[in-house]
Amino acid sequence: MSDWFQLDKEYMMSTYCRTKLAIERGEGCKLYDVDGKEYIDLFSGVGVNVLGYNHPKIVQTTMDQVTKSLHLPFHFLNPVAIEYAKKLVDCSLKNGKVFFTNSGTEATETTLKLIDKYRANMHEEREGIVVLKNSFHGRTLGALHFTRQESVYQNFPKTSIPVYEVERENIEQLEETIIHENPIAIMLEPVLGSGGIYPLSREYLHGVQNLCEKYNVLLIVDEVQSGMGRTGKLFAYQNCNITPDIIQIGKGAGGGIPLGGIIVGEKLCDVFAPGDHGTTFAHSSMGTALGLTVLNTLLDDGLMQEAYETSLYLNEKLQDIQKENSYYIQEVRHAGMMFGISVNDTNENVKKLQIELMNKGMLVDVTQGNIIRLLPPYIITKEEIDAFITQFISCMDKVAAVVSA
Repeated sequence: MSDWFQLDKEYMMSTYCRTKLAIERGEGCKLYDVDGKEYIDLFSGVGVNVLGYNHPKIVQTTMDQVTKSLHLPFHFLNPVAIEYAKKLVDCSLKNGKVFFTNSGTEATETTLKLIDKYRANMHEEREGIVVLKNSFHGRTLGALHFTRQESVYQNFPKTSIPVYEVERENIEQLEETIIHENPIAIMLEPVLGSGGIYPLSREYLHGVQNLCEKYNVLLIVDEVQSGMGRTGKLFAYQNCNITPDIIQIGKGAGGGIPLGGIIVGEKLCDVFAPGDHGTTFAHSSMGTALGLTVLNTLLDDGLMQEAYETSLYLNEKLQDIQKENSYYIQEVRHAGMMFGISVNDTNENVKKLQIELMNKGMLVDVTQGNIIRLLPPYIITKEEIDAFITQFISCMDKVAAVVSA
């Protein structure tokens, strides 16, 4: 294990904070390191592996697609990509269209380019985008400008597009910003993910929709983390019955293969002309085939509803822990299979809690320094949840005891 850690330091750029954990394979919700130790992954490979690892339908689709094509140039029609796009549109923005990218951050970049051309064509007096404080929209240079987390965007140059930051749930501040700054769009995550798992209220999202209609502002929902069934609906915004102009997708959208994209409403479908935008791997044959398999499994097999019901079980267990340990666990927030556990401790000790859990075979994420973030695979069982809860209580008691001592 230590050899892999040293080789990683020697040959891989140091852009990630890595643990000394070298993973060899995965099965279901479990990962196995090079020494054969088993771990339950409660983070789904950063929210990507919504069906877990080596799901039979993912394996079968992969084998079938390998014999057909891994990649087709964008000059040709790609039937599987077209079928996937049609199903995404049918499940979201009727009469809309899709552009596939390689990732969620590229989806943001595509959005920025699209609305800038829309602005130039239709609303030349408008410019700039409103975003929420602590939001996350990607790490490439354009997307980075709209990611409102200082630890992420500090020390990097900014784009020329104005950005206006507002507090979440403050509809009055949002309206004042729209009136004074005259932006072209507002971009938001229906559930702030990297920001700590903060679901936006139904009332707030309805207020945002009303302001967008009142002032002719585009509404962009970033569903890279909250989409593909994670909150009990295909997209989190659908829990609130609003209609965005653009939906950004990524992570689970490719079934484990890098894939992102945007779904746009009817008025934006023809803003791009041929040659305005493109990318070599835009409609990956493998990525779209696997994404379609994920979508069919979620909708046709009923997994999305099953996952939501399982999430209620996990939430009940976590809420019980919070009630019994309110001195240490401040709050548990959830939206389907998205959980944020706010810990009343130093960032250093919350990191220790994460490491203790890893040593006990439980993989979780830490965001914003003191928030345990869970994005479990949708196939996680109650038995696996019970095993996690047992270890969480044990590790929490150990770290909390050190703190109190």
